[in-house]
Amino acid sequence: MTKSRWSDADIPPQAGRLAIVTGATSGLGYEAARALAGAGARVVLAARDADKAARAMVSIRHVHPEARLDFRPLDTASLASVRAFADGWQAEAKPVDALLLNAGIASVPRREETADGFERQLGTNYLGHFALAGLLLPHLRPGPATRVVAVASIAHRSGRIHFDDLQLRHGYAPQVAYRQTKLALLMVALELDRRLRTAGSAVRALAAHPGLARTDITRRGDRAGPLARLAGRVIFGAIGQSAARGAGPILYAATAPEAEGGAYYGPDGFREFWGDPAVADVAPHARDADAARRLWALSEVLTGVRVPLPGAPAAPLG
Repeated sequence: MTKSRWSDADIPPQAGRLAIVTGATSGLGYEAARALAGAGARVVLAARDADKAARAMVSIRHVHPEARLDFRPLDTASLASVRAFADGWQAEAKPVDALLLNAGIASVPRREETADGFERQLGTNYLGHFALAGLLLPHLRPGPATRVVAVASIAHRSGRIHFDDLQLRHGYAPQVAYRQTKLALLMVALELDRRLRTAGSAVRALAAHPGLARTDITRRGDRAGPLARLAGRVIFGAIGQSAARGAGPILYAATAPEAEGGAYYGPDGFREFWGDPAVADVAPHARDADAARRLWALSEVLTGVRVPLPGAPAAPLG
């Protein structure tokens, strides 16, 4: 059970802790970075755009003048960028206390591919984060206060992992692609926690979702047409909650001592659309351990990153 009306004020002191937040320049990532910095954490904004990151840091420091913030370039749509980020982190040799896998896009109207040949939503939302978590796993500080949090979605409920056509080269549809990525993130978060426990690690892997939150993702992809963007704004504007409130379950998963590894958190309101952090419903197919192991193995092959057990370095395949 979570505390009712949990808010930023309930975040335990974060002084001495370091958090990496992907996609931290706007929306949920920005709100999570702002709240963590306000609680005393050093926060690394991992994002594509240095100018947007600079503006985000100015905005956060306007509210929290003593905020300890850094920017590191990261594009989860590029494995080269992910590896460069991880290589830079290895050089810094600083332990990570919270890794928030948040960056994402939604509903790209026509099928596109990343430079690595992945369907764009799959590469951006899921495979880039899988590789990042694998490469940073050796740098996580041991202990139950350390968290890996994957930002999933209520959309996972109607998602399916298309093992026969993971890249959706046949029958691509924007929402089909998006739902697959969010289901994959949830499944792999649960699988990571199982593997951590098997390895005897106290580090916790969790997932969370924001409900219907008003964020930049409602643009329905950078390449969506004006009608699609308008529809996103109207729908989420009418029934969605603020990004700050949507970040609540993510922050709860990342910081609350009682948040359990392998759990999934979301809003407690109607159909988990809005509200305060609470245990969220996991669709039965997201708990399919055999499918999760199959997805994990496939993800290692696609990204070229073998996810290590705690204490061991990540290793390239081959």
